[in-house]
Amino acid sequence: MGAATAAKSAASMRGLDLLDHVDYRLAQTAQERDEIYHLRYRAYLREGAVHASADERVFDEYDELPSTWIFGVHVDGQLCSSIRINIATPTWRKSPSVDVFGDIMHPKLDQGLVFVDSTRFVADPDKARTWTALPYVTVRLGSMAGVHFDADYGLAMVRPEHQAFYHRVFLHETWGPPRLFPGLVKPVGLMASHLPTVRERVLARYPFLHSTMFERRMLFDRPSPDAFSDSFRIHPVASVG
Repeated sequence: MGAATAAKSAASMRGLDLLDHVDYRLAQTAQERDEIYHLRYRAYLREGAVHASADERVFDEYDELPSTWIFGVHVDGQLCSSIRINIATPTWRKSPSVDVFGDIMHPKLDQGLVFVDSTRFVADPDKARTWTALPYVTVRLGSMAGVHFDADYGLAMVRPEHQAFYHRVFLHETWGPPRLFPGLVKPVGLMASHLPTVRERVLARYPFLHSTMFERRMLFDRPSPDAFSDSFRIHPVASVG
């Protein structure tokens, strides 16, 4: 077994082990969201991605969209990480990546494509050292959303120093050079992967990314305004990624 294969195998085992301790929670109450906004602030401040602020919170207009799912990842009952999922469709184009990289995204939306836009991926700076597989089980939510919404592409706005992780795990390619996202002081580039093409290869490398239809429905099914719910399609596959 080569070094790269061994590393992937170790990551998969850590991910499977950590999933036994993980509870994915959709942030719906003001208190749940406030806890995540504070986690974002602490994580971004540690990385030098935001300036210090008196309220110690990071949030924006995208947190309130009907096309938004904000998740807290709880390990043994403690909030350890979070990620925000937005869905962009030809008839619903409001999402972080579409707004920042509109020159790239709008022509693709004109083609009828559907995108899972994963942003605000943060981890508790202290707990991340204990749970080394935390990044994997957190971005698993984006993988599940891709299946649930039958998306054509998964998107991520990523700082240059973190792009290797997305290329390695999700086979993302770089679509756009780094730009500033409102509220952040470090630029992010646009990365994407064509989900039908890469899904089986990614699942073969990281089996813990598998999910069931039941799990996906529990996480993503909810009443939505007709303007958004009419703009996406649900994938019928019972157990994929």
